[in-house]
Amino acid sequence: MILVRRSYALPTVFIICLTYFLFATLPPGAEVSDIHHQSPKNAPKKPSQDEEHIHWGKHEEKYPVSDYIRLPTTPPSSIPKIQYDFPSESWFGRISRKRKQNAVKEAFKHAWKGYKENAWLQDELSPLSGGYRNTFAGWAATLVDSLDSLIIMGLNDEFEDALEALEQIDFTTTSALQINIFETNIRYLGGLLGAHDLTNGKYPILLRKAVEIADMLYGSFDTRNRMPQSRWEWTRSATGLTIRPSGNTILAELGSLNLEFTRMTQLTGDPKYFDAIQRITDNLESAQKRTKVPGLWPMMVDANSLQFNDPRFTIGGMADSTYEYLPKEHMLLEGRTQQYQKMYEDAIMPIKERLLFRPMTKDGQDILFSGNINTASVSGQKKIDPQAEHLKCFLGGTVGISAKVFNRPEELSIARKLTDGCIWAYDIMATGIMPETLYLSPCENQDDCPWDEQKWHKDVRSRIPQRAQIEETDSAILEFIQKTGLPPGVTEITDGRYMLRPEAIESVFVMYRITGDKKLQDAAWRMFKNIDKVTRTKYAHAAIGDVRNPKPVQLDYMESFWLAETLKYFYLIFSGPDVISLDEYVLNTEAHPFRRPSNPS
Repeated sequence: MILVRRSYALPTVFIICLTYFLFATLPPGAEVSDIHHQSPKNAPKKPSQDEEHIHWGKHEEKYPVSDYIRLPTTPPSSIPKIQYDFPSESWFGRISRKRKQNAVKEAFKHAWKGYKENAWLQDELSPLSGGYRNTFAGWAATLVDSLDSLIIMGLNDEFEDALEALEQIDFTTTSALQINIFETNIRYLGGLLGAHDLTNGKYPILLRKAVEIADMLYGSFDTRNRMPQSRWEWTRSATGLTIRPSGNTILAELGSLNLEFTRMTQLTGDPKYFDAIQRITDNLESAQKRTKVPGLWPMMVDANSLQFNDPRFTIGGMADSTYEYLPKEHMLLEGRTQQYQKMYEDAIMPIKERLLFRPMTKDGQDILFSGNINTASVSGQKKIDPQAEHLKCFLGGTVGISAKVFNRPEELSIARKLTDGCIWAYDIMATGIMPETLYLSPCENQDDCPWDEQKWHKDVRSRIPQRAQIEETDSAILEFIQKTGLPPGVTEITDGRYMLRPEAIESVFVMYRITGDKKLQDAAWRMFKNIDKVTRTKYAHAAIGDVRNPKPVQLDYMESFWLAETLKYFYLIFSGPDVISLDEYVLNTEAHPFRRPSNPS
């Protein structure tokens, strides 16, 4: 998942990055005017007359497709099994597991109750004030995003209530001037498709609403080169005006539409959805070996001229799910094309060689993180920027799944070290929770990395801004480390917040299902207890301001992924292995399970 705000009218990379950091407290698409502190008291928001006059509907395209790219029809290839062969569970083990699972379910019910009573049919609950925010077009993001979580947790009455409310949501209109295609795709379309697949098509409204929103999103592809306008000026399209892709498009917003649109074509038989995303994939593949770090794509893409010249490379925010979707699309297509496997294999080599690093830890743990590269810097061609990021914690699960489905067993150890790295980053903080971003002291030798206090101090000094330099004494640096709350091995915490994010527990869950290692369940339980302790509010759960503070300040927002992803992954790791088996489902980047076609119900 990505968290960044960007405007079509502000195209420069500088403004985009500045907006990312200054407005990270608001999800993509949110405006200050969208935040409300009064409770709707279960009543849907009624659109004004100005909001009612424009609706999306069928109309003649400016740049129609003459010949659709169809789903591949070659025979499916054999995809190796992903999940561990779990032995029979003991009576005591089941009791212990169910107790933890029920604790997660109680947390979910608490947050759902707060949403239903105070923000029903709005996008998000404000968990401190009891108000609400409309950050994703006002289509009840939390409700739609949580549909399959309700099913998985057996909350049948709550699911029926949500289905009834779904009838009131009109996906053909919104007061928002722009629609974030990526977020709408993964949360709304993904949520509807996941609930449809879990209920085996029992509720026609789910696919009907999925078609409604997918057809609207498809309008963002009506451009000269059929690349979508990622922050879509939908009213221009609706009123017959032309649109064009942005010259500054976030990589993840371009490269993470595959699963949802592919599933739409599989379920409806309409080729236009797959055609739309396959054109993106073909362009990504064509550019992959021609970037400044061959095999990787930069953070920003010129989707209008299809140039990939940005010098910054990462697998974190703004890039993440493009890489995550490579093995997942391969599975959803049943291996009928080797395109996604080849793209993954071309990417994983520079990831291993250029981005991964081992941090120095006081207890000598052999763990890994993924850093960044800026090829425009003097040392950019060689030096990794050792920034750890909560958003990057998905990578352990992605490498683990890819090691299985692409038969690359030697990379399972890398997947585990990446996952263990994020667990370590949780465990070393005062709250037991990993912050948004932090910098680490990288090992000079990955195979032999003893603790070196002086190197750590030197690396801490290198992160201190010039204007805030301290005396060149051991006592001064120790005082600085204590004042800024830096655990051993951490050189700077640039963003101490915890945003209720799911990426770490996502990889812990995936690696548990792959390895069966109970230590991962133990880590998950520590993580859950620590998160629940400091985020719980009267109404639900809240993001926190600084994980270094044992009693952190709570922040008045709760993104829909708390219910859609974070609590779902915590619930699933304490479920039986047959619940959302990774051999039967592909989970999109919002944790919505799509049934693999080779595993029909």
